[in-house]
Amino acid sequence: MPLKKYIRDIQDFPKPGIGFKDITPLLIDPIARKETLNLLLSTIKNQKIDKVIGVESRGFFFGILLAEELNAGFVPVRKPNKLPYQTISASYDLEYGTDTLEIHIDAIKKGDRVLIHDDVLATGGTAKAVCELVERLGGEIVQCNFLMELSFLNGREKLGNNNIFAAITY
Repeated sequence: MPLKKYIRDIQDFPKPGIGFKDITPLLIDPIARKETLNLLLSTIKNQKIDKVIGVESRGFFFGILLAEELNAGFVPVRKPNKLPYQTISASYDLEYGTDTLEIHIDAIKKGDRVLIHDDVLATGGTAKAVCELVERLGGEIVQCNFLMELSFLNGREKLGNNNIFAAITY
């Protein structure tokens, strides 16, 4: 199934000069959504995963579905002041500014095998920050898993030797 046909390009969003990949058509279609989930699972379904991290906010959609299929815990990583318990944070650069992400201090236990999921790998800053949070809490990153990769932005370079999978590549 050609999943790219379910991704809509929106120009100048959220700022002028940015080309945004809208995944709403993919989420609306149950067959495309299931196919995407199966593809995201294809390289990890035989591995032990203790926790799946979903990165705010579009990483939550497939992150929770992946956790369910893998019989793993789901951990939301969010922007500052969105999580109610004690957190640690990491800052990173975006294509259009800087931001910070937070995770609960008890979300990952030492030795937990972690799947990190987000909607897009662009410049790699967000994923690198999440990897840092997992490592600081003692987790072992099994894979950084993305719905889409914008390969022309070379985000993989920031993720070192981590195993990376993207269902769709641009």
